[in-house]
Amino acid sequence: MDFSTTLQISQMIINELTGSAFVHKMQGQLFKSQGFEKLGQKYIDHYTEEMEWVEKYTDRMLDLGCVPAVKVCNETTLIEDPKAYIEADCKLQKEGVEMLYKIMPSLAADPTTYDITKAYLLDEEEDLYWDGEQLDLIEKIGYQNWLVKQM
Repeated sequence: MDFSTTLQISQMIINELTGSAFVHKMQGQLFKSQGFEKLGQKYIDHYTEEMEWVEKYTDRMLDLGCVPAVKVCNETTLIEDPKAYIEADCKLQKEGVEMLYKIMPSLAADPTTYDITKAYLLDEEEDLYWDGEQLDLIEKIGYQNWLVKQM
């Protein structure tokens, strides 16, 4: 069986996810330094969760006899305002979920990677919903009240 599509998609996910995970960790540290302990810890925990997905895709590539390439993250500026960060993250999450939906049919011939990606897609949808819920909550209770809840 030809796993070239699987390997290409897995490598792309590893590269993108490693970068976004690192940004989540750094954002978490920034938010904690601003006194938003809960929000900061949420993003630090999110980093750990995302790196677990990187490990799953790395293991799959290794199982298929391919050593993943390591891509260094692009330069990114951290966003100091929590609401602005969640808005930006929501946009990226939406794009990521849409991309995952598009690649799912390409993995149909490889049920193992398909199942990993399906589970990853569900996890990313939950993250997208969380971002949306936080933005809705900010609208309902006000930004200052929401910030207090993040301390």
